[in-house]
Amino acid sequence: MNGNNHSLLHDCTATSMQDTLVLQNTWDLMRANDNLLKSLFFPVIFSFTVYMGFCLPFVLLDVLSPKMTFLRKYKIQQQNYPTWAMMRSCIMRTVYNHIVFIFPLTVAHWYWRPVSYPVQAPGLVKALLDIFACLLLFDFQNFVWHLMHHKVPWLYKNFHKVHHKYTSTFALTTEHSGAWETLSLGFFAAINPLLLNCHPLTEMMFFVVNIWLSVEDHSGYDFPWSTHRLVPFGLFGGAPHHDGHHMKFKFNYAPYFTHWDRLFGTLLKTPVKDH
Repeated sequence: MNGNNHSLLHDCTATSMQDTLVLQNTWDLMRANDNLLKSLFFPVIFSFTVYMGFCLPFVLLDVLSPKMTFLRKYKIQQQNYPTWAMMRSCIMRTVYNHIVFIFPLTVAHWYWRPVSYPVQAPGLVKALLDIFACLLLFDFQNFVWHLMHHKVPWLYKNFHKVHHKYTSTFALTTEHSGAWETLSLGFFAAINPLLLNCHPLTEMMFFVVNIWLSVEDHSGYDFPWSTHRLVPFGLFGGAPHHDGHHMKFKFNYAPYFTHWDRLFGTLLKTPVKDH
């Protein structure tokens, strides 16, 4: 019996070590460049680069799909495509927000809370669970914020209206927002990993996943491999969910998952589609 217990303990320890080693090489490589990671410029460069990197494929789709039927069929609003002027306007606003609002805050954060990196990477399972928890928490915070800014006319007019300039979403509209919206939603994304005591690598992974899901939400495309088609039972809204919000305004306030809209009766029952 003792032998069986010893074998079980050994197996659990080995599994735990393998789980940690999955991310350890990546973490060691990042720590080897900790001067870059600890730079006061890194957060804003990281945020902007990841965001634009995720937007670029959809920008190419917006250029190519009007001319290619096999791509156009995946566009949710097939009669609406962004112009170069619209895309340029969105990029300029994103650059402005990063320089004028996000960068000063990251400098303040860098000064008041110096970054410290542990030697050991997080376990893969722990990291994935923490990312999921951060997403759930952000989804709730965003839902409450979004609902308030639609239900209170003063909040909508003064803070959220700029994000609804375009009723047909495209990837670059993701960060087309004013200072208050940029800072408040950015605060939620930044504070959640701290509240949940996440590893710094997990925190960065969450930022990447969060940016991708937000860009996909605003992409205006519905592919067979889109996230909402991979998550079962309609639990994840995806691009059709958020595109419906930009068209109808009074529905689909949650950014990712659908349970809050179901509970509050704000889920758009029939997704908006072109025929």
